[in-house]
Amino acid sequence: MEKQYNHREVEPKINDKWKNHDVFKGIIDPDKKPYTIILPPPNANGRLHMGHVLMCAIEDVLIRWKKMQGYSTLWVPGTDHAGFETQIVYEKELKKKDKSRFDYDRNTLYRNIWDFVQSNKHIIEEQIRGMGSGLDWSRYSFTLDDKVIKTVYDTFSKMISDGLVYRDDYIVNYCPKCGTTFSDLEIDHITRKDPLYYMKYGPFILATVRPETKFGDTAVAVHPNDKRYKEYIGKEIEVEGLLGTFKLKVIGDSFVDPEFGTGVVKITPAHDKNDYEAGRRHNLEIKSVIGLDGRMNDLAGPYAGMKIMEARKKIVEDLNKKGLLVKIDENYEHSVAVCYRGKHDIEPTVLPNWFVKVDPLKKPALEAVKRGEVKIYPKWQEITYIRWMEEMRDWPISRQIVWGIRIPAWYNINDNPDLIVNFLDKNGKVVFGKISELLKNYSFEEIEKGLQTLVAPKDARYLISEKKPKEYCLQETDTFDTWFSSGHWPLVTLGYPASDDFRYFYPTSVLETGWEIIRFWVSRMIMLGIYLTGKPPFKDVYLHGLVRAFDNKKMSKSLGNVIDPLEFIPEYGADALRMGLISGTANGKDFAFPKDKVIAFRNFANKLWNMSRFYLLMIEEMKSKGRDIKKYSDLDKNILNTDRDIINKLSELISSVDKALSKYRFSEAADNIYQFLWHEVADRYIEDVKNREDKDIALSVLGYVLRESMKILHPFMPFVTEAIWENIREESDSELLILENYPRA
Repeated sequence: MEKQYNHREVEPKINDKWKNHDVFKGIIDPDKKPYTIILPPPNANGRLHMGHVLMCAIEDVLIRWKKMQGYSTLWVPGTDHAGFETQIVYEKELKKKDKSRFDYDRNTLYRNIWDFVQSNKHIIEEQIRGMGSGLDWSRYSFTLDDKVIKTVYDTFSKMISDGLVYRDDYIVNYCPKCGTTFSDLEIDHITRKDPLYYMKYGPFILATVRPETKFGDTAVAVHPNDKRYKEYIGKEIEVEGLLGTFKLKVIGDSFVDPEFGTGVVKITPAHDKNDYEAGRRHNLEIKSVIGLDGRMNDLAGPYAGMKIMEARKKIVEDLNKKGLLVKIDENYEHSVAVCYRGKHDIEPTVLPNWFVKVDPLKKPALEAVKRGEVKIYPKWQEITYIRWMEEMRDWPISRQIVWGIRIPAWYNINDNPDLIVNFLDKNGKVVFGKISELLKNYSFEEIEKGLQTLVAPKDARYLISEKKPKEYCLQETDTFDTWFSSGHWPLVTLGYPASDDFRYFYPTSVLETGWEIIRFWVSRMIMLGIYLTGKPPFKDVYLHGLVRAFDNKKMSKSLGNVIDPLEFIPEYGADALRMGLISGTANGKDFAFPKDKVIAFRNFANKLWNMSRFYLLMIEEMKSKGRDIKKYSDLDKNILNTDRDIINKLSELISSVDKALSKYRFSEAADNIYQFLWHEVADRYIEDVKNREDKDIALSVLGYVLRESMKILHPFMPFVTEAIWENIREESDSELLILENYPRA
């Protein structure tokens, strides 16, 4: 052995060795029990972050542990197209070239993003390999692979046949000037001074910056604990308005800030996101008063046809004339959402979206956890799942972006003359309007070729088809919510519905992921798994905590506290980083990045190396004196109590690690191994060996303890243990440590 352990040299060599021996290839073996993990797919266009490192470390521990226990293991890799995030990254690249997505038709933009992702996705794949992750790369999947798209389409068609899909209104970020929607990541927030208008509303005075939306009000809200207004909650009030007197219900909702204005707010579900959510909670009517062209509609009476600011000015004048305007705060400072493209004001707008009815899906998914068919670790996270499933409303599964799986719905323009489309004409100019009007000046072919976005009315007639069903049809431009497509992940990665892999490896053994996506992803996978196969997609769910910055704050680029794992691996080694994170986590709770533990386990790797070198040097010394070392299995029972003690403690360690891992207590298992090897073996037993007369017996016992300890530690620190194994294994042992049987107590 080299005098010093050099992780920079050792780790790549060991990785190549595992790769050359193809040790992590999943084998369908009827004589073995399967043990399967599906890697939660990281962003194909991203880079390794600390959450990925923790995830890979934990899952690799489980796969190596079970493989050495004799299971037929399979850990399936894959990456995620990551809809919004990837499109935003690409648009930033376009901005550097003084371009935007509005310079391209939808199909061209999709192809460009595809090429961009394909040229970059190898980066994170190589980083995951560098962590020593025992994945079967021959079974790699990408969330936009043809097999994934086909399965998602098949599920969507089945749901339509089963009456689970419908179209309804949903609130989005809409820009009337650009004629399109923007994701939350595409809007900027600017601080601006606008007049705050105090108006009479029945018995109340309330403040708003948007009096023009009053024709869409369907309630008035106060905070439920606001003593000033408690007596009104649940009652109706009569309000004098510009179009006559009307009635509104008073609701109590905790989203209301008692300190804003007078503590009373009007609720306009169609034109404010907070109001929309309050409206859903209280089953309020949704009344849109502003059209996609940014003008007031017929509900605004005499103000119909006016642009928003024009209507606001006129409405304020008329409120004042009627004595309904109390005062104006001309210096009200607030945050305003604007689109990134032209910095125009965002108009929260209710547009038709695709929904899934969740009641038939969520009930069996809830029962699966309550019955223990799916176990959630740590146990206290189970209540989060249960509450979410009980409260879950119908699921909007469409998103107004290009990068994703496009919804296979087609609209015949003759049947749907009110389609609103954006397209690039032959001169590259963006044109926006109703299809029936646009066809007077443009050919269908020009509109189809340059199509960017399409908005179909809620009651539009459509056909479901993977390919264009007939002439004069335009395809839906919305994509599926990534949680809908990735909800199929355990199925598509195993070749659902009829592959050998699916029959043998499904359901998977454990889903390991961060706690923050239990609602978005875990619940959807269980729902879809049961819906399509009758079985939940995994038996256990382990939810790890989030790795926070040194100051325990959430890592954020804006805060400048992001910790890059690629800075730590070269300095301390993948083993040390993995073990530091595993030992730093406290059973699923968030924790600050444990740099001290990473350093400690770098030192631990060196300690293990030195312990093994000592053992080998002592054997050489014994052999130079003509004394052979017996095999441990050949020792008689007349060994010393110190030998029996270390062997008993080794047996206790095996039991404790097995027990801890079976309950997903990774930190406890890691700490037990560390304590045993550093304190029991290094500090006590090796010091005893140095002074033993019967060194042949002591070294035989030490060799046995070291070899068994390397097996126990291997799932946690695979590189250094595999490198040590090369030097201390016996002739009858496997060439690779990963191919050894895990010790039994």
